[in-house]
Amino acid sequence: MEKIVCPHCGKEFEITDAHYNTILSQIKDSEISKKLQEKETSLKLQHQAEMQLEIAKMEKQYKEQMLSKENELSVLKEKINGYDVKQELAVENAIKSKDDKIQDLEKTIFTLKNALETNDKNNAIKTSELKEQYENKLKDKDEQINYYKDLKTRMSTKMVGETLELHCANEFNSLRMAAFPHAYFEKDNDATSGSKGDYIFRDYTEDGTEILSIMFEMKNEMDTTSKKHKNEDFFKELDKDRNEKKCEYAVLVSMLEADNDYYNNGIVDVSYKYPKMYVIRPQFFITLISILKNAANNATQYKKELSVIRNQNIDITNFEDELNEFKAKFAYNYQQAGKKFTSAIEEIDKSIAMLQKTKESLLSSENNLRLANNKLEDISIKRLTKNNPTMKAKFDNLKK
Repeated sequence: MEKIVCPHCGKEFEITDAHYNTILSQIKDSEISKKLQEKETSLKLQHQAEMQLEIAKMEKQYKEQMLSKENELSVLKEKINGYDVKQELAVENAIKSKDDKIQDLEKTIFTLKNALETNDKNNAIKTSELKEQYENKLKDKDEQINYYKDLKTRMSTKMVGETLELHCANEFNSLRMAAFPHAYFEKDNDATSGSKGDYIFRDYTEDGTEILSIMFEMKNEMDTTSKKHKNEDFFKELDKDRNEKKCEYAVLVSMLEADNDYYNNGIVDVSYKYPKMYVIRPQFFITLISILKNAANNATQYKKELSVIRNQNIDITNFEDELNEFKAKFAYNYQQAGKKFTSAIEEIDKSIAMLQKTKESLLSSENNLRLANNKLEDISIKRLTKNNPTMKAKFDNLKK
């Protein structure tokens, strides 16, 4: 039996060996628990520091990867923006070029319209002047009519017709070199179709292009002829001859119906019965050819100008087709670039998702480490040597 003093209250009391061993055991257990607690705290702090370091490392890698992806995305966006700017610039230049061509074409059309108006005015003036000249000459022609009337009384019917043809031929030949240097005016001798006209007139340009063709029929008769013919009696046959000989116009030079003012007042247009057909007195023979030739020359010039405009329109059509083709190709390339851009974004999203899974895995590893630590702390010599006699014997020897 031993006596001990309480360090707190100073009271003295006795303890047995059993009590002493119990107290000593409690002290040892308390110290062991304290050490274990300290060890556990140290391990936890160490583990937390390691985890924070690992997490910081992973976050750094994640941020670096994200920064790299953002740089790649920025470069891709710049490339796409640069491609868009180039394509937009190309389209703007193409449209500007087209607008310039359209403006040039409009100027050309405006110039041509002015030229046409000027030509119309000049033609009107020339027509007025010619009309005045022809009216002045009409009086002179009246004398010729009287001459022909007198001449007919002295000729046979055949001679009368031949004299009218000869008159027209002489009139033409007298002006051929001055007014019709490239023209052809000869008798129609081709009767293979069963009939023929009297004369065919054809005029050409310097390069040999035909610009005017006329089928002429000359009709005259004796005043003493019992059965009088009318001009319209010959229209059908004249129109047939014109078509068979591929002439553009048909002209009846007639002395028939001498007292009919309808035919005596100038050039008579009978296109209401047969297309492009005229009836004239002999004195209007050269006049009508000149009028038709001027009209043909103007028409030829208009055709050339219209051909130029038509070719320009074809150029514009071709340009529009090329522009539409360019737009289609641009749209296709833009779609392909868009698909690649979308694919790149999807790859980035996949990378982000993978990194997110890695982060979650790291965070979940903390729990596994905690469980492993707990298991480590629960390991004791008794558990290790349980069901293992060899290890138990060794530990027993160590204790001894």
